[in-house]
Amino acid sequence: MDEFQLRTLTPSVLGVLVRRGADFAAAEDAVQDALVEAVRVWPSDMPRDPKGWLVTVAWRRFLDAARADTARRRREDRVEDEPEQGPVPAGDDTLQLYFLCAHPSLTPSSAVALTLRAVGGLTTRQIADAYMVPEATMAQRVSRAKRTVSGARFEQPGDVATVLRVLYLVFNEGYSGDVDLAAEAIRLTRQLAAGFDHPEVAGLLALMLLHHARRAARTASDGGLVPLAEQDRTRWDTVAIAEGIDILQAALARDRLGEFQAQAAIAALHADAPAAEETDWVQIVEWYDELALLTDSPVVRLNRAVAVGEADGPRAGLAALAEVDASVPRYDAVAAYLHERDGAPATAAQLYAEAARKAPNLAERDHLTRQAARLNAERGAASASAEAEAEAGAVSGATEPGTGSGTDSGPGAGGTA
Repeated sequence: MDEFQLRTLTPSVLGVLVRRGADFAAAEDAVQDALVEAVRVWPSDMPRDPKGWLVTVAWRRFLDAARADTARRRREDRVEDEPEQGPVPAGDDTLQLYFLCAHPSLTPSSAVALTLRAVGGLTTRQIADAYMVPEATMAQRVSRAKRTVSGARFEQPGDVATVLRVLYLVFNEGYSGDVDLAAEAIRLTRQLAAGFDHPEVAGLLALMLLHHARRAARTASDGGLVPLAEQDRTRWDTVAIAEGIDILQAALARDRLGEFQAQAAIAALHADAPAAEETDWVQIVEWYDELALLTDSPVVRLNRAVAVGEADGPRAGLAALAEVDASVPRYDAVAAYLHERDGAPATAAQLYAEAARKAPNLAERDHLTRQAARLNAERGAASASAEAEAEAGAVSGATEPGTGSGTDSGPGAGGTA
């Protein structure tokens, strides 16, 4: 029995039940019961139509529960007679589940959890492991989310922007437990793109592929973070990069620019550069300008300041940074980087240390701490070297009078015109 096949079938089976009039929470419970039964039966008796089998078993479970619950008598009266077992129409209701799970009354964390459960087919334990929370905590979160959407009309058109935001949140959760949420987000977004023709869906898929292509190069052997400029580009997934760029170009050709397409365009310019020093920073700044018009996000303006610093020099980057609210996450890290490039290591070291104290995770904190320590060590070594040179100069001046009373480090030093 293929666990991946079960996870793929789960949302479409759930969609069929909800379309027939089942309450979302009850339908989800019935589908889970059907999956348990499939795990028991399929290894020895694999059905010819797995989806039809799951729909039939889940529908029976739902009807049994409805009949046992006197509070649902009216619902039972409205339910059609149980369909005969057989092929299920090819139509896929998964798309509607995306919109239902991204219901506006849900918090982002609840929407993500419900999407992973209902559309992704993950168990509550798998979701809890991925978020590194107790299974009981995640079970409560999923249950509350199911209750919230139970009264929602399945036929209502959904907001694609909300769905994409939920999938983007799933992708950004990273990797932990036995579920790779980044890969799961890509799988779900592919599924959405297959059933929903929208340039921003394609833009998000392209963005995910381009970022995920760099995954292997993001960490060193000791688990430390490797900045983009220092990554071994031979470890990037060129197949994923090529696919992402192709998807992006097709989306941009439709001339309906959105924020995910703009972000993907920036990622594509990074991925297309053979080396860090060959990055087209001028064009990246232009894309950040487009992105700022679309979102007016302080995080976008923060990242734009970095790009301006690379394109026009650190002073220009610091000027752009001055227009960003200092409370934006990672502000201190960006300021430290730009000050270091501008030749102010003492200020940069202090800012790296402050950024480390505010870091959202251990890996980032360790990286920023090492940056601060590196600059402090370099300053210490430079200071020791300067003291040694000064002492050597004093000895030389005492033993060889008339050779010079010091040096002029400014313009014209040495008597040149």
